[in-house]
Amino acid sequence: MHNFEKLLFWQKSIELAKQIYIVCGDLPNEEKFGLISQIKRSVVSIPSNIAEGAGRNNDREFYHFLGIANASSFELQTQLILIRELGMVNSEKITV
Repeated sequence: MHNFEKLLFWQKSIELAKQIYIVCGDLPNEEKFGLISQIKRSVVSIPSNIAEGAGRNNDREFYHFLGIANASSFELQTQLILIRELGMVNSEKITV
């Protein structure tokens, strides 16, 4: 097992989640149950899967959950590109 709180990529994913929550506050209210909800689920999934994998019994399971976290990061990247291209947020806030 790994101490996930000491993992740099877990720490950075927590910082990313905090930044994304701030960005979501700038999105239109009509997206509250659409893109905002999906973006928040994606960004929370990243550190959550890192932590879950760290608590598993072997490295193979840990790597599996890192793969899921990585996939969530690609999902998030797609959603951020979409809100940037739709002009829903200042493009300077979203650098993908």
